[in-house]
Amino acid sequence: LADLWWIYSKPVPADGRELRTLFLQCSCITVVIGGLFYNWMFASLEYSWHLSVAMAVSFSLLLLLTLLLVHPARCVFSMIMPTLGTKQGRKLLFSTCIMIAVVNITPNIMGNIQTILQVIKCICKNSSDSLLNSTALLEKVSWEFGVAIQETVHPIYKPMNGHFRFSLLQNSSLIYQKMHLAGEKISREFLSVEVLVKDSIRIANRLAAGFFMLYLCFESTWYLKNYLTNLRFDNFYITKKLERLATDRGAAHLLVGSSNKLIRPTGLRLSWEEVVPCLVQAMLVTVALLLLLLLVAVDHFAFSVADTAVRRAAHFSAVPVTLSIKYKVEIGITPFLFMVFGHPSQELLLGNFSRTYQHHLIFSSARCRISPPTPPNPSVLLVVGLLFCILYATVFLETYARRLCRGIAASFFPGWEERRVLHLYSKLSRRH
Repeated sequence: LADLWWIYSKPVPADGRELRTLFLQCSCITVVIGGLFYNWMFASLEYSWHLSVAMAVSFSLLLLLTLLLVHPARCVFSMIMPTLGTKQGRKLLFSTCIMIAVVNITPNIMGNIQTILQVIKCICKNSSDSLLNSTALLEKVSWEFGVAIQETVHPIYKPMNGHFRFSLLQNSSLIYQKMHLAGEKISREFLSVEVLVKDSIRIANRLAAGFFMLYLCFESTWYLKNYLTNLRFDNFYITKKLERLATDRGAAHLLVGSSNKLIRPTGLRLSWEEVVPCLVQAMLVTVALLLLLLLVAVDHFAFSVADTAVRRAAHFSAVPVTLSIKYKVEIGITPFLFMVFGHPSQELLLGNFSRTYQHHLIFSSARCRISPPTPPNPSVLLVVGLLFCILYATVFLETYARRLCRGIAASFFPGWEERRVLHLYSKLSRRH
């Protein structure tokens, strides 16, 4: 492995064997990165497969030529891998989490809301049917009541027409048509809002992902530029070269006395200056996690409401309605005659009508076709949880990733590393 890395980090291969080895290394790296690039574009950013294939092939060929011919580009590309463990890599992971949430969670919420609207639409339709049937019952009641009035005892007291006239809506298609149009309008509005939200977030996520990738390359290039131009940049590590130099000059006590300010790049100890930024970044990751958990909670709440609405609305009991009509017709004989003969007044019964009619108002949705609510996908929550575990890991691995970047730069430019070690040794000597 050390020999392979030495060939990879050399500016120019020494012979044909090293050139073939370098070409094989760059080819393997290109194939792996090209596959990851295709999967990122197709699965995460949702580009079409043919565009993803074309971009992945073009990117792979360009990367192969760049790695094979440009020595600093190999250094920059090698530093991109540990840089993924820094805040720039976290931004890419945040972008991936947002895309997963938009593609999987948001449509599920909108679908469950549409299910709730379907339940309300079905209940309105059934209740309107029931109300229209109640008007038909009123027509029947009025007709029978009119017939009873016509059937009085004596023709002298018989009315000309005892039937009531109701203006009933016999054709209910107009109501159904209006309800159907209202439901379709609401569905179209929800669909347009869903499509607008998904498209907007997809475009924003693509732009952000592209920007973060470019900035990732820029940050690695910026680090290499500062490493090669500024002797004080990121130069506070006790490396093996520094230890060897101090031992050869009989000044090993310089490293012991300055151990609190210098860091061994192979150790696991973090200084206080390195811990504080990690805690701040962990708080930011926690805030993002809480916002995503809020979206997940909304998804579960929408499913719970939709599931309850579908199950409960199908078992609504019918509301009984009772219509009772009592009609009594009497005629009184002249009270004066009864007073003359000393008898109490009497009334003659001409007609009696007493009937009870039953009707049921239906508010159930059992006879409607309603799409079942969609439960939250547990695999989405699992993937997002794993991504956030990686995010929390990168918070505390950022320091080690920065140390690894310095080690990579030192292996690619050993001559410049010697100058940096001499500069740090001179600084410690003057301070002592």
